Formats: sequence, C-alpha cells, structure tokens
Amino acid sequence: MDPILSEKIGVFFLVEMEQRQLQDKLWTMLEPIVVSHDLQLVEIEFQREPRGWVLRLYIDRKEGAVSLNDCALVSREVGDLLDAKDPIDHPYRLEVSSPGPQRPLRKPEDFQRWCGHRVKVKPWGGNRKFLQGILLGLKEGVLEIETSGEIQRIPLSEIARARLLD
Repeated sequence: MDPILSEKIGVFFLVEMEQRQLQDKLWTMLEPIVVSHDLQLVEIEFQREPRGWVLRLYIDRKEGAVSLNDCALVSREVGDLLDAKDPIDHPYRLEVSSPGPQRPLRKPEDFQRWCGHRVKVKPWGGNRKFLQGILLGLKEGVLEIETSGEIQRIPLSEIARARLLD
C-alpha cells in the first residue's frame, strides 16, 4: 500500500475514534438531563457541516410524540451544562429534535424494536460501504441484515451509524 494513503487512512481512523470517544462522553453527561424529563436520548451527532460544527441530539418519548416545548426545555438545560463543563474545544451549534422517520438506531433495544424494517448501516472504517436491507435482529451482539437475499452479519461494536429507511 502507498505510504501516503496508509497515513491518510490512519489519520481517518484516529479522527473517527476521537469522534466516538467524544460522543460517548457527551452521552454520559447529557442522558441524565433527557431522562429527567421522562424522555429518551436516541442519538448524539457531532459533525462538521457547511455552516460549521453541529451538536445534534435526538430525543424521543416511549408513549406519544416529542413536542417543541420538550426540545426547547432539553436544549436550554443541555446548553447550560455544556457551557459550564465546556467539553468541546471549538464553536458549535446545538440542535435538539425528535428522531423523525429516518430515526437513528444506536442501542441494542433500538435494533430489536425495529426488526422487520428497512435500515441503512455504516460500519466503522473509511473504506467500508453502507449496508441497506431488512433488519432481521440482533443476536449475541451481532446485527443481522438481509441484503439482496443474503444475510449480512456485523457486530454492533463495529457500527458507526445506523438509521431506519422507512
């Protein structure tokens, strides 16, 4: 392999791991706020977009819909905590919303709840492609997806992102 390409791939993996560590840290810090309002934290995204960095939280409710007031309340409290703790070392915009029809899937119970639905899964690693298909389930920490008549298996620990397509 070309040494320059190898170095770029190594840097890409390092950036991915740093992103994951930051997301995990934020999850631990922010989930108690969401849960205190009888809501669920569905996903945290932190990414660069054309207008700068965005920290996006998706919240949901087991029964009923998330309201605009729910989003505003969580946004205020999360914003106050982030201002006090300052875990992100550069400017960003905070967004809080409901997951919508292409909801992110993250926890084992998310994958179990949405069995039989179409999903799009991105494994960790720059050269690995998205998988799209029907979610068959999660068995012993391994996700099973039917794609074009074949069953693909991927450990939950190797999934960078997953979303519903329905």
